[in-house]
Amino acid sequence: MKFGPVAIGAAEGGILAHSLRTDSLALKKGERLSRAHIETLQAAGFKDVVVAQLEAGDITEDEAAARVAAAIAGKNVRVDGAFTGRANLFAQCNGVLVADPALVDALNEVDEQVTLATLPHHRAVVDGEMIGTVKVIPFAVAEKTVARVMAVFPAQAMSVAPFLRKRIAVISTLLPGLKVSTVEKTLRVMAERIAPAHARIVADERVAHEQGALTAAITRHLDDCDLMIVFGASAITDRRDVIPAALQEAGGTIEQFGMPVDPGNLLLIGHIAGKAFLGAPGCARSPKENGFDWVLQRMLADIPVTAADIRRMGSGGLLMEIVTRPQPRSGEASHGEE
Repeated sequence: MKFGPVAIGAAEGGILAHSLRTDSLALKKGERLSRAHIETLQAAGFKDVVVAQLEAGDITEDEAAARVAAAIAGKNVRVDGAFTGRANLFAQCNGVLVADPALVDALNEVDEQVTLATLPHHRAVVDGEMIGTVKVIPFAVAEKTVARVMAVFPAQAMSVAPFLRKRIAVISTLLPGLKVSTVEKTLRVMAERIAPAHARIVADERVAHEQGALTAAITRHLDDCDLMIVFGASAITDRRDVIPAALQEAGGTIEQFGMPVDPGNLLLIGHIAGKAFLGAPGCARSPKENGFDWVLQRMLADIPVTAADIRRMGSGGLLMEIVTRPQPRSGEASHGEE
């Protein structure tokens, strides 16, 4: 693509680089200059104009953006028509965005002329939400450059995993100091959390904070649900604590205890009878975003969450801090919050 000032008489067909205005004409940046435009500009005294001129092998910014967006859009992703070198991508269902940061980086490293911006990988999204945008920077780009960009990003690799797990069993353990109102609020907050996934709480059982009682409750609800969540009256502090011990006694396995996300550090992830299992941290009783949300959203979309996945959440995992909070965090109150 050629770019620069051109004698006004030779500018027909060029793409205007900057908006121009005369007494009788207003031209926007990006417009193609017609013969009528040229004559009006000449009459207004213009001697030259800055334009972009396509060369052999070039395609327009809109065509380039549309091609890249169409190539990367996968399941449950819609692409709007390109304009001003931009093609936006939208979710077509409620779910979790799959946009591997390594692939996004690889695309952006090919050439500065073609860019891709997305929402964060594994972010929960809703139907109709914009999840990404392809922007071509100049007015035109070589077709071979577009081909190189598309080659590094596998076809249809950007997608939205729909929410699939719909039935959730919630078990709350009880101790004398735990108010009934706290348990009720936890259930209300939980219902609000899962509403975008169109999931529902199908079991609500409350048992003593004892291994035997919890083991029995876990076993009772295995056939009722797709996902089981236990809210402990006291937060988990060790793999041998009541909740992980009950999970194992019932025949389940622990995938990971603890996560580098704050709030959310004391999360337990496990499996039992092919079902996902979460031992919720105390912060999950609050509607504020925490590490529990990150894991829950993936599980509702049936995206596997491994120990390795959890351990990679540390970068960006500091979600909240209060200046007046005691440092370092310690004591029973801290255990209840994390």
